Amino acid sequence: MEFRVLPVTPLRQNCTLLWDETTREGALVDPGGDLPRLLAAVAEHQVKLQKIILTHGHLDHVGATAELASRFQLPIEGPHPDDAFWLDSLDQQAGRMGFEPVAGFTPSRWLFDDDTVSVGSQTLEVLHCPGHTPGHIVLFSRADRMAIVGDVLFAGAIGRSDFPRGNYQTLVDSIRNKLWPLGDDVKFLPGHGPASTFGQERLTNPFVADKRFG
Repeated sequence: MEFRVLPVTPLRQNCTLLWDETTREGALVDPGGDLPRLLAAVAEHQVKLQKIILTHGHLDHVGATAELASRFQLPIEGPHPDDAFWLDSLDQQAGRMGFEPVAGFTPSRWLFDDDTVSVGSQTLEVLHCPGHTPGHIVLFSRADRMAIVGDVLFAGAIGRSDFPRGNYQTLVDSIRNKLWPLGDDVKFLPGHGPASTFGQERLTNPFVADKRFG
């Protein structure tokens, strides 16, 4: 599977364009805004957009979703339904963050632990990883040893847990019990900032390194 990371909005949220290198069918993961930039990348790589995939319901990750889905008649997959309250409050989120008003939407398909998502002929596994938000999901390509983790984990940090229905211990448990077993070699693309590997974070991340837990 091919991918390109596209930082968008003043918050520099990483939207990921994924595509099957054989069929050119693809998806945008977490299209948070700057839609013209996202569509330019789709055209540049000659991707045939198939769907939108969301890791969680925060505005900086979903802000362009409704317009994109409406314009191209694309299905929206994810996040887990426990994030429905975030999607229902997009107007309030936009007001608090100083963003332009954003149209609301309901996903075509909610995602659950152990579901799979197809991108062309490629398959992504779904892991429900709450803590940052209650309905956060992670996408894992076993074939490519790559994960898209949204705001669960960053290079050298973890997601915030002080939002409504966030929980620090739940977030740490999601990382250690859901992500680490996938393998130290797995490269992950976070919702903000540079990529890293699970192995690197197990060694050095001050929040979830193995040495913190004996």
